[in-house]
Amino acid sequence: MAEPTQDTATEEDTAGPYGFCSWHHRFAAGVRLIDVIEQGSGPGGVHYACPPCIKTHRLVPFADR
Repeated sequence: MAEPTQDTATEEDTAGPYGFCSWHHRFAAGVRLIDVIEQGSGPGGVHYACPPCIKTHRLVPFADR
């Protein structure tokens, strides 16, 4: 059986989607969906965070809840 020549990448090592981080207000790679604000009487919306902000602010991505 052949052994892989590359190390396995962790989730934090992969670039992931590029988008706007709602915590540090800049564009970043690897953003994850954190919160969905349902449209009631207001406009609604979503919040994304980059990996450093997820770690710093101890955020839990929406998909991991």
